[in-house]
Amino acid sequence: MDRILAEVRGFDGVLELAPQPGSEFPEISWGDHFFYYAPDGQVPTNRQPYATIVTKDYPDDVASRLDDPGRWRLNIHVGAQAAAELTGGATAGYDAEDVFLPHPLYGDYGWVCVVNPGAATLDRALAALRDAHADDRRRLERREAT
Repeated sequence: MDRILAEVRGFDGVLELAPQPGSEFPEISWGDHFFYYAPDGQVPTNRQPYATIVTKDYPDDVASRLDDPGRWRLNIHVGAQAAAELTGGATAGYDAEDVFLPHPLYGDYGWVCVVNPGAATLDRALAALRDAHADDRRRLERREAT
């Protein structure tokens, strides 16, 4: 996770939202990370993050077993085509580690996930994060131009 955080934090215009205990954000989000292209430093109110790191199960998302010790999941919005390429028809369960899978809830919307990225997925995950950041930047710039 440290390598992923270091890489993303180096992206131009990145905004990392990392709610902590006692913050104004919902307790369920404490300890997780949400990434946006937001060069103004303001959390967008009209769009979702392009990537997240979640460190626990959410009530409607338990298949990855993130409440088990040492487990966390990287989620990236890559679009339908890239999602199909990254997952390649993967058949592993959502609790499999170091495997690209469609996101358990948002896979149909071009999201992929990896539980505990490692040797098999880390380099491709970092490249997908760079692409997702660039895509979010283009979307924002397109909106601002209209």
